[in-house]
Amino acid sequence: MPSRSSLALNFSILAGAAWLLIAAQLFAQYWMASADSLFDSDDAMRLVEVRSLLAGHGWFNLHEARIDPPTGYDSHWSRLIDAGLAGLFLLFNLVVDNAMAERLMRAVWPVLWILPALIGTSAMAWRIAGRHAARIVLAFAVIGLPAFHQFTPGRIDHHNVQIALSILVLAATMWSDRKLWAAGAAGALTGVALAIGFESLPYLVLAAGALAMRYMLDRTAMPALRAYGFSVAASGSAAFLLSVGSDRWLNTACDAIAINSAAPVAIGGLVIGCGASLLTVESRLMRSAVVMMSAAAALFAFVLIEPQCLGGPYGMMAPEARALWLASVPEMRSFFSVARESPVFGAWMATFPLLALLCASLLAQDRQQRRDFAVLVNTVGLCIAVVLTVLMIKGFSYGIWLGMPLVAVWTLRLFAFLRLTSLPARALTIFLLAPLTLSLTASTIAHATTTAGGSFGGKRDCFRIANYKTLAWLPAGTVATNILDYAPHILALTRHAVMAAPYHRVSSAILAEYRAFMSSPEEARRIFARSHVNYLAVCGEHGPVGADEALLEAGLWGALREGAVPDWLAPVAEARGQAFTIYRVRP
Repeated sequence: MPSRSSLALNFSILAGAAWLLIAAQLFAQYWMASADSLFDSDDAMRLVEVRSLLAGHGWFNLHEARIDPPTGYDSHWSRLIDAGLAGLFLLFNLVVDNAMAERLMRAVWPVLWILPALIGTSAMAWRIAGRHAARIVLAFAVIGLPAFHQFTPGRIDHHNVQIALSILVLAATMWSDRKLWAAGAAGALTGVALAIGFESLPYLVLAAGALAMRYMLDRTAMPALRAYGFSVAASGSAAFLLSVGSDRWLNTACDAIAINSAAPVAIGGLVIGCGASLLTVESRLMRSAVVMMSAAAALFAFVLIEPQCLGGPYGMMAPEARALWLASVPEMRSFFSVARESPVFGAWMATFPLLALLCASLLAQDRQQRRDFAVLVNTVGLCIAVVLTVLMIKGFSYGIWLGMPLVAVWTLRLFAFLRLTSLPARALTIFLLAPLTLSLTASTIAHATTTAGGSFGGKRDCFRIANYKTLAWLPAGTVATNILDYAPHILALTRHAVMAAPYHRVSSAILAEYRAFMSSPEEARRIFARSHVNYLAVCGEHGPVGADEALLEAGLWGALREGAVPDWLAPVAEARGQAFTIYRVRP
């Protein structure tokens, strides 16, 4: 019988090979496009931040003066990702020029994060049903293109890192009933995830809740909860100190780690760690009291320091901006609104997570599986991902990653039920159940049976790097755009500043830009003047996303569409016939 170390080595080789295959297919598909586009507005903005760090901006200096000047914009993103990207750039820059080093950085960074996500997902399957289930997960991943939506070359924002960390936290939690170090790892990774952003918060809460619930039901779980509590308190505190400068230690925030989120994590972790250490008694009631006391202490600190954050990450955002702009951001839209617009894309997103839910329900019929701690954690994580996807489509990648272990476990049972012993038969079954196969089949059926639009997204010409060259040649100034998502590209590809950008911390600037396009030309001129706008850059057929169509048609936007250019706007001749129509704003 092979030793555990040899099994781990063999599996590591398999995982590495799977990752290389995935990386090869993604590079073949997206490398050429990385020269043509920065992909997404968040990717463009991340590039701006990395450049500022390389140019000498301080670690805690996340101020971008070119957004909403002269006030500027203080980003809530993490310097940890900026540092990783900057390090990768400097490494490539040793052998290639700046432009190629930057392109390689953008392409390689997201693909690197597939490996920890792959390891975490495989570990989940291994914990539930052994190494054979983990191998099936690797096979699913190789044929798992829909899972890599946030990992494609060029995606350098923060979603891929948060997905990978969420998976690792849940995988460590699932192993915590067998490996004590896994509970400490879950706590340590939780701090890192909080430093990156709050998108992973539901899964971090699930991990904490699962460990606490297990302790309440079983006193032998005390060492795991103690290790988690002290670890999460330490890592949360370290994340705060690494992310927040001393001049802002007392500032609160709802969208990033701050004193009002770090303090509750540290307090809750210390209370649960100390309580679990002191109370190893048989009484389930006493153990439950420890957990409740920890949760109450953390919640009390959270509410006391900043009650506005009970409204979520956007609790401090102006309600008008939330209703006008945020609700129309593509990734924030609900699944059903997107599926109505594009049934093909809806089918692509939903098919594999739905299969995973079916597999989870079938596994739940087995009493042993139903009582397995790891199965419960994985299933609840999948349910959270599906619910969040219904509310906001940006969560759909989580559903595919968290669904793969459960589908893999059920696939092993299918092998036994159908008595599939030959390698070709098993390989064919895995291929038919893989995310790519199911998503392609479902989206093809949706395309053939519906008349609704088959695509989802905006006009890609407006995001092509080449179409910003004319704007880049103009003397530096402040630019207003008809679509907020163009603003980060302008920052990354030109010397210009922008009136507003698609980030909720500049709500007042967003509202001003929207009002300008919905107002009469003369009122729009006054709004632009107050924001010191020098250029108006228009691309595509649509005005600001989410704005009232009737007001747009009656305002400046309608006048521009009809060719009735007000006399205070002077068309830039060099841009004639190009994707962007550019106007100089006369003084």
